[in-house]
Amino acid sequence: MRARPRRTPALEVRATRTQPLGMPPTRFLRDYWQKRPLLVRGAFAGRHDWLTPNDLAGLACEATALARLVRHDVRRDRWQVRHGPFRAADFARLPKTHWTLLVQDVDKWDADVAALLDAFAFLPSWRIDDVMVSYAVDGGGVGPHLDQYDVFLVQGLGRRRWRIGADAAVPKEFRADVELKLLREFAPTHEWLLEPGDVLYLPPGVPHEGVAVGACLTYSVGMRAPSQAELLLDLAEFLAEPLGEEARYGDPDLRPARHAGEIDAAALARVRRALPLGIQVDDATLSRWFGAFITRYRSALDAAPVARPRRAEALARRLPNSVLLRHPWSRVAWTRHGRGALLFVAGLAYPCAPALAQALCARRAVDGAALAALCRTNAALELLTTLLNAGHWRLAARR
Repeated sequence: MRARPRRTPALEVRATRTQPLGMPPTRFLRDYWQKRPLLVRGAFAGRHDWLTPNDLAGLACEATALARLVRHDVRRDRWQVRHGPFRAADFARLPKTHWTLLVQDVDKWDADVAALLDAFAFLPSWRIDDVMVSYAVDGGGVGPHLDQYDVFLVQGLGRRRWRIGADAAVPKEFRADVELKLLREFAPTHEWLLEPGDVLYLPPGVPHEGVAVGACLTYSVGMRAPSQAELLLDLAEFLAEPLGEEARYGDPDLRPARHAGEIDAAALARVRRALPLGIQVDDATLSRWFGAFITRYRSALDAAPVARPRRAEALARRLPNSVLLRHPWSRVAWTRHGRGALLFVAGLAYPCAPALAQALCARRAVDGAALAALCRTNAALELLTTLLNAGHWRLAARR
């Protein structure tokens, strides 16, 4: 007998006295946690007055509180962000609509707000980051955005209209004209008006926008979700701390270099042996990291970009009768990359032909005529122009 297919879980449920999530925690974690949004009506029925707007404004005036004021000019679609601490006079000068006050870590300041977290005891306590509280007047919000962590949006006093985009394929590029990370496009698929005590759960990456309908308070219970980059950097520091200065990269098997500046396969093998705990990465990733690292390592100064950038056409005309002189603080190296090469200059990687990379790394002064012969493609000439304009090389007349 065939098993019945499981029905798609509902996006809206109602809480009961014994089940504030509208279901057992095990079902919520199985069907919703980091999978799909959920609106729980009445989750905190009769228990939504943990804070007053005046309490929040007073906290935003504290020197050590993390507070922001966000204003929206609807007519011109411009957003303004101010950071605290604030003064009472700052609030008196605000308009009647379209602004929001946000304060982070309110649970660390207020015992009643901290007690709100008891409702989330089914989650590991170390996963919970903080309770951010926002007070918004009519039309206030922070625009359409997304979070990279789970969040429970608990409606306190007043009402707020939430719109979300549950379609995973929607665009998620950000606007470049505002300090806030607002979405360039927002196509909501669901809309709800939250009443006091309602809770909206959103998994990471779900586009959403909340707009106050009249004055309201919203409590955002956010989760800790460190990025892979943060985890890796902290682990590296942890592993590096007990290592002594005497444990270093070594090459007792070194042989005469065939090409100056090349990071060859033998060098990469030595790098692998020098890394603690045998960290496993593929050769391409290892060479890309090491080339950038070693050309940045122990460099006290940087080359400065030229005041008047040169154009590629002008460089092509002058190059055959010139010499290129490398900046003394610009370290260089290169490695083979498929059929081409990567040229590393002061921590940055540039794709180029192996012959050009070899020539630029061979010596501090490079004959311009020889380089002109290697820069017969637009890409090669543009690369050389970029490096000159960045100040890593300069043109000098041939003596």
